[in-house]
Amino acid sequence: MERASIVAVVGISVALGCGTAARGVHPDAPPRHSPQPVVDWSQEARRAIVPAGPGGVFGAENYGNKFPGEAAVYMGIVHAAIYDAALAVEGGAYQPYAIALTAPRGTSAAAAVSTAAHHTLVGMQPALGLTATQQAILDGDYAAYLAAIPDDEAKTDGIAVGQRVAAAVLARRAQDGRERNPSLADLSPPPAGPGVWDAGTAPALGLRLPGMRPLALRSASQVRPHGPLRLTSERYARDLAMVAALGRSDSTARTASQTAQALFWTDHDLRQWNDGLLALAYDTRLDLVETARLLALAHVSGGDAMIACFDAKYAYWFWRPFQAIPGADADGNDDTVADPSWTPLRATPNFPEYPSAHACHTTAISEALRVFYGTDRVAFTLDSRASGTSHRYRDLDEVVSDVNQARVLVGFHFRDATIEGSVIGRRVARYVARHEFRSRSR
Repeated sequence: MERASIVAVVGISVALGCGTAARGVHPDAPPRHSPQPVVDWSQEARRAIVPAGPGGVFGAENYGNKFPGEAAVYMGIVHAAIYDAALAVEGGAYQPYAIALTAPRGTSAAAAVSTAAHHTLVGMQPALGLTATQQAILDGDYAAYLAAIPDDEAKTDGIAVGQRVAAAVLARRAQDGRERNPSLADLSPPPAGPGVWDAGTAPALGLRLPGMRPLALRSASQVRPHGPLRLTSERYARDLAMVAALGRSDSTARTASQTAQALFWTDHDLRQWNDGLLALAYDTRLDLVETARLLALAHVSGGDAMIACFDAKYAYWFWRPFQAIPGADADGNDDTVADPSWTPLRATPNFPEYPSAHACHTTAISEALRVFYGTDRVAFTLDSRASGTSHRYRDLDEVVSDVNQARVLVGFHFRDATIEGSVIGRRVARYVARHEFRSRSR
């Protein structure tokens, strides 16, 4: 697998001076249907949700605080608001998410979309977790954006539409579990022992997600999988041997290309995917409503996939390879071999192993793209700031396979957890597509 230098990716910087590689408006796009407000506020939402990361690795322009699991849910909520605002202004053949509005003719899409996005983000405080300084960045960007729009009736109408959309989306999400702060003990952990994940002394992540109401699914457990492999099974022994050989920090079995593949997917995947989705919308010349619908379908699917994934993680509490491989002498399987010195290629995220969250999320977004475009043959580029490279995918199956292999190669997951994660993501996205963002004729 060849991965090109990130500097080779052609892009137009957009969105409030954030300096990203996502593209802006296609030069042939009709001005009235320009997707620019959606692009701008999709980027601003990402900046307000995704952290900069250690040393700014995820992007120094980001000022949020959410790890990928929770970030996906927040991105889903705000992109549902952006979608409803775009639909209200431009109309279209699709059903709204939270509120059906018809804006006065000539209403400013920029005012409507920016207000819907900003007010939704602010309305998710304090659970969004922005400090006063961080919220001041968000508020300042919104004020500057509005100031650039002519002060006329179109702007006033747009602000009013955005306000109504944000209020409706926040009402739909009222008391959805974002404000809860459960402890590990609240999630009924099983007794310690072989096969059971141990959080150690570091803070565990994702504790809110199992109790969070999904954006489209009926419940967090709706697509819960059957559970991890039995420790005494042949498949478990094969999976353990695979990750032990390929995911080891000093592996001699992992090739240089596989190491690059593993590191590529250690970026914050909401930053990674959002930039990729915006570039894809540009390449396929989507207008305002279609860009908003693409992003909403993808991010709501991704958010619900994360809720479903963490419901399963904290239902099964399965141990990570860095615990399983040194502890293999106690797993009851004669075909596994303990290695007390084993460590993964990168530090493992602190939550249970099964199923793979990245597989859940990536497959959900990929399946949403399959539904949107009506084909698997969707070519697009993703970049990684963690590895400083980019990769051009020929179709959607390729990206799913890539990320699933990468989670074994980095030492985070057993192969079965990636397969089951992809099943969750696919089922979630299909459910979302059947129930949200549909054609009015259905």
